[in-house]
Amino acid sequence: MVTKNRRDRQMHLGAFIYYTGHHHAGWRHPDSDVEGMFGIELYQQLAATAERGKFDMMFLADLLYVTHVENSASGMLDPLTLLSALSTVTDKLGLTATVSTTYNEPYNVARKFASLDFISGGRAGWNIVTSQLDLEAHNYGKPKHPEHGLRYEMAREFVEVVTRLWDSWEDDALVLDRESGRYADGSKVHPVDYTGKWYSTKGPLNVPRPPQGYPVLIQAGSSGPGQDFAAQYGEVIFTAQQSKKAAQDFYASVHSKLPSYGRESSSLKIMPGLSPVIGATEEEAWRKFHELQELIPPASAITVLSGFLNYDLTGYPLDQPLPRNIPDPVAASNGMKSRVQLYMDMAYQDNLSILELGRKILSSRGHMQFVGTASQLADLMQEWFEDYACDGFNIMPPVLPGDLDDFVNLVIPVLQERGLFRTEYSGSTLREHLGLARPEVGHFRQEAPQAAAEII
Repeated sequence: MVTKNRRDRQMHLGAFIYYTGHHHAGWRHPDSDVEGMFGIELYQQLAATAERGKFDMMFLADLLYVTHVENSASGMLDPLTLLSALSTVTDKLGLTATVSTTYNEPYNVARKFASLDFISGGRAGWNIVTSQLDLEAHNYGKPKHPEHGLRYEMAREFVEVVTRLWDSWEDDALVLDRESGRYADGSKVHPVDYTGKWYSTKGPLNVPRPPQGYPVLIQAGSSGPGQDFAAQYGEVIFTAQQSKKAAQDFYASVHSKLPSYGRESSSLKIMPGLSPVIGATEEEAWRKFHELQELIPPASAITVLSGFLNYDLTGYPLDQPLPRNIPDPVAASNGMKSRVQLYMDMAYQDNLSILELGRKILSSRGHMQFVGTASQLADLMQEWFEDYACDGFNIMPPVLPGDLDDFVNLVIPVLQERGLFRTEYSGSTLREHLGLARPEVGHFRQEAPQAAAEII
């Protein structure tokens, strides 16, 4: 049970950067900086804007494949490389990146995030994903993407190995005594000697324990196994919810699992995605939104929708509702099962046509879409936050860089005036921004109950 104490809570915000905007056709908009997508200047500008807005963090997604290159923004810079560069032009902004457990090795991931945490002065966060598609498997020499439940089993072991590597140096292991010639206390640097079902490592890591102890651990899955994984390891959850009731149910569900892992409610922050189209008036906002929607070719909408549902819809009338007799797409999916279920619910509950559903997905990828004024957006955010549907939001600007500027210039001041969001940073690390404790060595090696482990 979550206890309300609104005076002690402030909203958390992430700036989710994806291509040149989260709208599928945002790159075509005249205000997008698609030409700067593979340079540094665009991201320096976005980081400066997010830090000016006092965002907790800037979040970069990652995909390990490229497709539909002819008509959609495709390809992205390596997020850890990019965030390392951005750490030198920011002072407070948290820097978080997606890195897959399925197509990496624990030692490399532990080293890269420890390095980013040192370089940034304690501002790193790792969004833990298990990847989605066979396309990714093929790029890494694998014949097929591992099954959904198996990926989470592997991910648990992966994260355990990474945290053990971060713990291989005690916090005070470095001595750095020039006079005696003693660099470190060898008794405080430990081999890991881990051998599991999927991974093994000798250790210790070749980077000392990170400034935050562990970079903040972020998780984005909403399925049953995803929720259980988040309850064990996640400190921030990025989720997709379309209604306050669904968000409240998700919030309560994940929090109910925390005691099984010896965790307090305050150790987890839930931040659903929110893609806002903001106008001076509602009419202006809706005009902007419809202009963006018209930039999505019908063929693209159907292709993407067919891929998500694992069912070819090209022969169906685009203005008709989604057929109800298609094979169960959730069962067929080996990717984001919870997101596929969300799309099905959207289609049937709102009686959307095939084209409407396809375009709706491509406008915000299943996350909540808002169209209206800055004050209306602040009202919605306040209602969700105060009614414990979330602890904040992952803001997903449809077109970059302009829509992030609009949010910072128009919405942040309203939230600040209402006492919902900081006016200045009170700390320097991402953990301090989020109100998360610095973990002790072995923090996540609590003995979990067998029942929880058997969910996977």
